[in-house]
Amino acid sequence: MVTDFDLDNYLQAEFVEHHKVFHATRDAVREDFAALLRACVDSVRAGGKLIFFGNGGSAADAQHLATELTVRYRKDRAPIAALALTTDSSALTAIGNDLGFEQLFARQLQAVGRRGDIAIAISTSGRSANIIEALKAARAMGLVAAGLTGGEGGAMKSLAKPLLIVPSTTTARIQEMHIMLGQMLCGALEISLGLA
Repeated sequence: MVTDFDLDNYLQAEFVEHHKVFHATRDAVREDFAALLRACVDSVRAGGKLIFFGNGGSAADAQHLATELTVRYRKDRAPIAALALTTDSSALTAIGNDLGFEQLFARQLQAVGRRGDIAIAISTSGRSANIIEALKAARAMGLVAAGLTGGEGGAMKSLAKPLLIVPSTTTARIQEMHIMLGQMLCGALEISLGLA
């Protein structure tokens, strides 16, 4: 065991940073969160779907949020059409092997996306090549290209609208805000669609 580690100070510093980012995020994303909710409501009402994607921890968030919508969030209700592009190991490995990792999500969007669907990219940096290529594909296909990111927004800033940017450069804090915002989107979508 590490003897010079001050756990109390560590916990205090983590909570303080989380608290600071939490409050900054609440102020930073209000307008874009409302725009994303409106776009999602419009899409679902018109028979569209929400398509989530990301790498690493963001891939886990994509799967988590798609599941909350297709199964339930607060209570049993009609399913909301949503999927994550991070779950099909055969597609992921074939695309990575045959077309390159940069095409991982763009190729799947081209197969399952339809005009009016919402493509929701999740990336802490906003710079991942496969995220950028997917947003370009979404825009070209007439999907709403939206996203969640952090810092200054990276290349996503010019490709995703609405874009929820967590004002932090700490990956853990950005990821904490992403899953919170995603779950808030699920709850607000249920309410807005009259399902809650």
